[in-house]
Amino acid sequence: MTRTQISSGSPFEAEIGYSRAVVCDGWVFVAGTTGYDYATMSMPERIEDQCANALATIGRALAEAGATLDDVVRVRYILPDPADWPACWPLTRDAFATARPAATMIVAGLQAAEMRIEIEATARIPA
Repeated sequence: MTRTQISSGSPFEAEIGYSRAVVCDGWVFVAGTTGYDYATMSMPERIEDQCANALATIGRALAEAGATLDDVVRVRYILPDPADWPACWPLTRDAFATARPAATMIVAGLQAAEMRIEIEATARIPA
């Protein structure tokens, strides 16, 4: 079994004890990813901006693993407020237009009040 850990550079990874993604035997497991802009360590207010940031962070982790958003087979969206979800649909539709992964949206509290979405993904690295 081969296993590689990928970091996004977030200080939360070391503080909490996780990796942005783990690559294992051709699979890429991307941790729940919120809307932080890790370059500025700021969280935008708008749900659309948070969703876009989360998808971009996931895309970078997948690229480092040798995959893309088109290789995602499973995605989970976690939102504290289900009323925010429809505003994300254009972004998720564009991001996963090719992959069309199995998906679930869950309503649950997130780690900080400013967080409005968290996205978790699983991908298979293409042969």
